Amino acid sequence: MLQPSRKQNEGRDTAASLSGRGWLMLALATVGFAVNFWAWALLSPLGPRFKDSLGLSSFEQSLLVAVPVVVGSLGRIPVGALTDRFGGRVMFPLVSVATIVPVLYLGLAGHSSFAALLVGGFFLGVGGTAFAVGVPFVSGWFPPERRGLAIGVFGVGMGGTAISALTTVKLVKAHGMANPFLITAAVLGVYAVVAALVLRDAPGRTVPTEPLARRMAATLKLGITWQASALYAVTFGGYVAFSVYLPTYLKTGYGLTQADAANRMAGFVVLAVVMRPVGGWLSDRIGPVRVLAAALSVLVAGAFAQSFTPSLVPVGTIAFLAMAAVLGAGSGAVFALVALVAPANKVGSVTGVVGAAGGLGGFIPPLVMGSLYGAYGSYALGLVLLAAVAAAALVYTGTGVRHALTRRVLPVQAR
Repeated sequence: MLQPSRKQNEGRDTAASLSGRGWLMLALATVGFAVNFWAWALLSPLGPRFKDSLGLSSFEQSLLVAVPVVVGSLGRIPVGALTDRFGGRVMFPLVSVATIVPVLYLGLAGHSSFAALLVGGFFLGVGGTAFAVGVPFVSGWFPPERRGLAIGVFGVGMGGTAISALTTVKLVKAHGMANPFLITAAVLGVYAVVAALVLRDAPGRTVPTEPLARRMAATLKLGITWQASALYAVTFGGYVAFSVYLPTYLKTGYGLTQADAANRMAGFVVLAVVMRPVGGWLSDRIGPVRVLAAALSVLVAGAFAQSFTPSLVPVGTIAFLAMAAVLGAGSGAVFALVALVAPANKVGSVTGVVGAAGGLGGFIPPLVMGSLYGAYGSYALGLVLLAAVAAAALVYTGTGVRHALTRRVLPVQAR
């Protein structure tokens, strides 16, 4: 019986070591994502409080909440490109330290006027760019057949927004306005130090040498950039839209109390977050096209069923939970697709553009829903439009995206 050679054994030991270290890097990246998203979402729970204390209009309150989200979404484009160049070991601590500044400003001095809040909120958007750091960083540590799960696990860090939602108002009531900001700044500082000391980029990382502008132009010419952006605007954008607008929808459409509506929204968010790594894991096994096709099919059915405003128990609840599950799984599948198709030295750049599309896509549906309800006194048409957009994305997934994946990677995964 042939025995493995010493060289083969050493190769296996090295692979196992890299795999173990990869999971450690994934864990640290996920924590960093969650902590920065916690900071990014600090103003949203306090919107009603600022509205009352500063006499803000509804539009000013919406603008206050939207500014860090828009900046964080658009900021992912340059930050993703910079991560391709400098790596996550540099960018994670850098983004975390940069986020400390607006957090301290808002907690100590920047909450006394609307203008000051807007300035602080603008720079708070830096925290939202952490997503574009983590995807290329994590991708480098895992082989293609395991990247879907790894990036899906990293995506759980978006639950950092839930930390803010659950703790910010309580901390302000108990200890004053500065308290949640000071705590978050301290956690960011600790993470930045740990990341600087422990994080390492994957061995053999491909470092681009072209200027940033040229690399961004090349990224925008890639088909996967626009394909994934369109799909992420529907999947993650749908998640963002519901997490923002669901309490208003349930309160207006079903007469629920604010507390009950908020609790149901929290359930929606948790299920979507949990399903994100599941979507990545399934993509590793059956291919991201199949996962996206199944997710979008369920989204079409759920949105269309909910357009009739059925009773909340059981039909409405089932429809919303089904949509939460597939929006989370679909978001994970999109970045499994990016990891498979995007060139290794452009994963960060592609991630930045796709992440921006997803973040911005989440703010169009609430505006549409609010306008349609104001015009017709019903959310039905808005949900029909969601079903139509999901159906268009489903057709596109089965045609253009499937063909692109067939040409770029293993044909078996595209079928």
